[in-house]
Amino acid sequence: MSTAPTPPPPPGESSRRELGAFLRSRRERLTPKDVGLPDAPGRRTPGLRRAEVAELAGVSVSWYTWLEQGRVRTSEQVLRAVSRVLRLDAAETAHVLSFVEESSPTVDVPTWVSRNLLTLVQAMTPHPAVVLDPHWDLLAWNAGYAALLTDPTRLHPKQRNLLWLVFRWPPARTLLPDWEHEARALLGQFRSRAARRPNDPRFAELIGELLSDGDAARWYERRETAGFQPSVRRFRHPAVGELRLRYVKLAAVDEPGHHFLAYLPDDRDSEHALRRLQTGG
Repeated sequence: MSTAPTPPPPPGESSRRELGAFLRSRRERLTPKDVGLPDAPGRRTPGLRRAEVAELAGVSVSWYTWLEQGRVRTSEQVLRAVSRVLRLDAAETAHVLSFVEESSPTVDVPTWVSRNLLTLVQAMTPHPAVVLDPHWDLLAWNAGYAALLTDPTRLHPKQRNLLWLVFRWPPARTLLPDWEHEARALLGQFRSRAARRPNDPRFAELIGELLSDGDAARWYERRETAGFQPSVRRFRHPAVGELRLRYVKLAAVDEPGHHFLAYLPDDRDSEHALRRLQTGG
C-alpha cells in the first residue's frame, strides 16, 4: 500500500529552521572569552550556551531556544541584538536580517528579458555582459561574455548558471587564477539567496548539483555567507593571456529579480585583450 508523500513545511517554517541552524553554528564557534565572560573549567558545551547568548541579547532563554529551533518569528531589533552578541560580520548580519518575515507578497520574477535590457547587453560588446535571474541562471548574454568564458548555447539549459560554470565547468579553475577565493565568495552569496527560499525547486536542484563538488560541499557545510562586493577579477585566458576586469552588478528596476552583470577592463592591456577576443587575433 503506497502512502502519500510528506508535504514540505510552509515556507516561513523552513526559513525559520534555516535561520536557527545558522545562529546555532555561529554560537558554537564562540568562546565565553570572545564575549567577555569567564571561561569556567569543565565546560562540555561547544561555544557559548544558549542562556549566555539570551542574557547578552536581552531576551529570555526560552525565546532564544525557540529561535534556534525555528519555532518563532522575531523582529529586526531582536535579530540585530543577537547578531551583535554572536559577533557576526556585515555579510552575516545582512544574511540574518534577510529572514525578517514581511507582510508584502512576493513579486513574481519574469522569465523573459525585455528588449531594452537585451539591447543594453548587446551594446556592451566587446565588454562581457549577462543578465541573471534570482537563481543566477543566465537569461541573456553577449558575444563578449561567450568569448571570455564559453558560449552558453553549447551548454544544457540546466547548466546555464553562473555558479555551475564556476564549480562544474572544468576550465573555470584555470581561467580564474584566484578561483578558490572567487568561488568561495560566490557560494556564500548564493547560500544567502537560497536560504530565504528553502522550498524553491530550482535552488534545491542547483544545490544538489553543487554538492557533488568536494570544495563546494565542504564550504556549504560551514554555512559561510558573503555579500556582493565590487572588485577587480583576474582572468588567465588561453587566447589573450591575463585580464583584469571590474565586476559591475546592477538591478533591473523594471524587471524585478533580474540583475545585469558586466565585466569592464581595469587597464589598457585588458581593454586590448577584450577586443582581440572579439576579432580572434
